[in-house]
Amino acid sequence: MNEPLRATDYSRHVEETADGRCHLRLLIDGMHCAGCGFKIEKLLNGGGVIARVNVTEKRLSLSWDGGRSAGNDLVARAAALGFQFSPVEKQASKEVAHLRYLLRCIAVSGFAVGNLMVFSFALWFSGRESMGGTTRDLMHWYSALITLPTVIYAGGPFFKSAWRALRHRRTNMDVPIAVAVTLASAVSLHETIVSAEHVYFDSVAMLLFLLLIGRYLDARMRARARSAASDLLSLMQGTAHVMAPEELIRMPAADLKPGMILQVTKGERILADGTALTAASVDTSAITGETLPHYIAAGTAVAAGMVNLGTPLQVRVDKTQQASLIGDIVALMQKAEQGGAAYVRIADRIARWYTPVVHALALFTFLGWTLAGGMLWQNALLCAVTVLIITCPCALGLAVPVAQVMAGGRLFRRGMLLKSADALERLEKVDTVVFDKTGTLTTGQIVFENVDDIDAQTLRAAASLAATSRHPLAQALVSVVPAAPAAGTVEQDGQGVEQRFENGGWHRLGSAAFLGVPATAGDDKMELWFGTQDTVAQRLVFSDLPHPDAAAVIARLRKRYRVILLSGDRPQVTQAMAAQLGIDMWSGGIDPRRKYDRVDAEIAAGHHVLMVGDGLNDAAALSRASVSMSPSSALDIAQNAADIVYQRAGIASVEDALQTAVRTQRIVRQSFGMALCYNLIAVPLAIAGLVTPLVAAVSMSLSSLLVVGNALRLKEDK
Repeated sequence: MNEPLRATDYSRHVEETADGRCHLRLLIDGMHCAGCGFKIEKLLNGGGVIARVNVTEKRLSLSWDGGRSAGNDLVARAAALGFQFSPVEKQASKEVAHLRYLLRCIAVSGFAVGNLMVFSFALWFSGRESMGGTTRDLMHWYSALITLPTVIYAGGPFFKSAWRALRHRRTNMDVPIAVAVTLASAVSLHETIVSAEHVYFDSVAMLLFLLLIGRYLDARMRARARSAASDLLSLMQGTAHVMAPEELIRMPAADLKPGMILQVTKGERILADGTALTAASVDTSAITGETLPHYIAAGTAVAAGMVNLGTPLQVRVDKTQQASLIGDIVALMQKAEQGGAAYVRIADRIARWYTPVVHALALFTFLGWTLAGGMLWQNALLCAVTVLIITCPCALGLAVPVAQVMAGGRLFRRGMLLKSADALERLEKVDTVVFDKTGTLTTGQIVFENVDDIDAQTLRAAASLAATSRHPLAQALVSVVPAAPAAGTVEQDGQGVEQRFENGGWHRLGSAAFLGVPATAGDDKMELWFGTQDTVAQRLVFSDLPHPDAAAVIARLRKRYRVILLSGDRPQVTQAMAAQLGIDMWSGGIDPRRKYDRVDAEIAAGHHVLMVGDGLNDAAALSRASVSMSPSSALDIAQNAADIVYQRAGIASVEDALQTAVRTQRIVRQSFGMALCYNLIAVPLAIAGLVTPLVAAVSMSLSSLLVVGNALRLKEDK
């Protein structure tokens, strides 16, 4: 088919500003260096057109005066240089901006801490006899000049969060932090003005620096978790070839409508759910997880995400991209992620009663000493600040993240990446482990099993035919029996390869039906058949072997957890794998929706589910599960949807992660107990005025160090 190809219409992606100027952002495919970007800019710039190329992100930003359609001509001129362009949709830039803001706050507070230490060391280790009052006052003022602007800027995330909470008549962990930072800064400034001996600027800056690091890491992990659904949709971005009466039209996938006819070439992904108008062989692994390609006849329903492996395929669009199976998976993931957002962290639960109690105690201390104790308000305020500082929720706030950092480091050394801030907390509650089969429990590498049962001459003949095919089973045969490709072969999609000779003879390698062999009922093996015109066809058996450690790990897991196998592969194959690994509960031949529903049903029944999977068909279930894991060999979407990604082959990492989670949560509970005991002792002393703000700051730091020291035990390899 040699119809001319019409340029893509980018008008719908153009943004028009109030001054009538149009803007278009495009992703560039085929650009490899800055020279390419220079060529594009040189070609397009001029005549009111401004073109800017970001080489790092491979993006083109166009701006021009005139109508929206003028952008099509500009892009066509650039495409003539050999580049391909696709529109860049608007991204949720708020998260990116927030992360950058936190990084700037960390940089500012870190800079302040480094400079404050110069003065603090001198103040800490010098007495009145060795440092004059004027020198001490000067250092206090220098500290104030560094700290106060730092508090105003770097304390912004906490002040804004506290203000939002208070505006809605609620509280959170940022409220006492904001109050303590503000009062400590105010008291330190007052002490500087009156030439007092002690100020606490260094403690304020250090507190902000440490808390901002934790806030940034938490925000980054949350943003990555929320990006799973958008990463899945990115698989469907691009342009499709739509058949028109006299030409092929390149159209953005998002604009496809029911009734359009797509031309899908070999190796191209189908971008919408529809009906195949011609026969073809397609790769459905991204949707179903099944290892082998599928032969589809004309009239067969196909789903977005499948890849055409054979001759050009024509597909009639039946659903828009939003209503497709991919869209359904995205909706399920978003639903699951919204449910996960409602998870209440331990520290936040404590904050519900901890914060108001702390502030009430501080107010009680101030009023008590002022009204009943006859103390000057400055000294009474210092006692109140002491209460806030000594009970600052650092130890409680650090109990979870520090333990997670230590556990995350331990898992990292064992080849696992912890992506979600509260994954270990959820992992500790797991009572049900759900495994995908292909690529998770199995190696994903097809093995030729019965090579010793077939004579060498037959193997060589079969391998010569296999060498002309890209079918996974054929490639597995060639990997065991190398052979030169046979001449004069014809491959029939979904059936096999045939070689014909001048005397009318033939050799065939393919399915049982292709060789005229009755299908083996209930067989759980993958197979090819080889035969000639005058010989009985012989069966070549293949299998996807489980990981060597799978059976042993599952046997240990079953002592404590319910283990379930869910697979999109054939029920016979799934049943055989379950029996081989000792798994009693299994389901085969299930699509992504049913896999999601099964996980959802387990959670609805009160179970805490760990989902382990590697494919696109697992993405929704991974997001819905209480916690999820994925191997590093998995698709990007599965890795992004998972809370933990492991690199080691096999499934031993699953057992290791579960054990680490149990130990981590035990240490977290111990740390919470230590922090609470510390507060029960320290708060009465602070209220009684027996502790100065300096001692309070040191005590608060020591309580945090105690929590950190307890968490360091997670580094031990046990």
